[in-house]
Amino acid sequence: MNHRAIRAIYLFEMARTWRTLLQSIVSPVVSTSLYFVVFGAAIGSRISQVEGVSYGTFIVPGLIMLSVLTQSIANASFGIYFPKFTGTIYEILSAPISYFEIVLGYVGAAATKSIILGLIILATAGLFVPLHIQHPVWMLAFLVLTAVTFSLFGFIIGIWADGFEKLQMIPMLVVTPLTFLGGSFYSIDMLPPTWRTVALLNPVVYLISGFRWSFYEIADVSMAVSIGMTLAFLVICLVVIWWIFRTGYRLKN
Repeated sequence: MNHRAIRAIYLFEMARTWRTLLQSIVSPVVSTSLYFVVFGAAIGSRISQVEGVSYGTFIVPGLIMLSVLTQSIANASFGIYFPKFTGTIYEILSAPISYFEIVLGYVGAAATKSIILGLIILATAGLFVPLHIQHPVWMLAFLVLTAVTFSLFGFIIGIWADGFEKLQMIPMLVVTPLTFLGGSFYSIDMLPPTWRTVALLNPVVYLISGFRWSFYEIADVSMAVSIGMTLAFLVICLVVIWWIFRTGYRLKN
C-alpha cells in the first residue's frame, strides 16, 4: 500500500479545512447552537419531556447527526469534484496509486472533519443542556460509521456531479429534508400510526435512532436494525465506487 500517497491526499484535504476554518467548523457550530436556542427555548417550553428525557437534551443526538451527515457529504463531494473541475484528477489517476488508496485518502479526510465537528458540537451542546452518555463507546463507533458511510456517499456525488448545481442538489433536496423528517427533533412514536409507518421508510430514522440510543437507551427502532441499515448502505456505496473506478464513469471520459 502506498502510504505516502494516501498521506499526501489526506493532509492536502485536511489543510483545506484549516484554510477555511470559518466555513468548515465555525459556521456549522454556530448554526447548531441556534437550533439549541430556538428549539430548546421555543418548543422545549411547551414539551417538557420526550420518553423521560428533557426536550433540549433529547434533540442533541439528532442535531449532531444532522451536522455529521451534511458535512460528510459536502466535504467528500467537494474534495473529489474540485480536482475534476480543475483537471488535476488526471494527475491522480495516472500516479502510481490504486483506486482504493485514492478513496481512502479523500474519504478518510472527509470523515475525520465530520467526526471532529460532531465532537465539537457535542461539547457545545454541554453548554446548553446537561448531557450523560450511557454508552460512549457505541456513540463513538456509530459516529465514525456514519461519517465514513456518508463520506463515501458524498464521494459518489462528487464524481457524478458535472456542475456545482448538481453538487448541491442531492444534499439540499434529498438528504437535508430526510434528516429533518428522520426524528431529529421528535420521536416517531409521537406520529400517527400511518405516518409512523411512512417514517420507517426513511433511512435517516435508523441513523438518528441508533445514535440516540447510545446516549439515553431510548430508540425508535432497535440498535441492531440501526447498525444493520447503516452497514447495508455502506456496502452499497462501496459497490458503487468499485463500479465507478472499474468503468471510469465520469472520470476517464
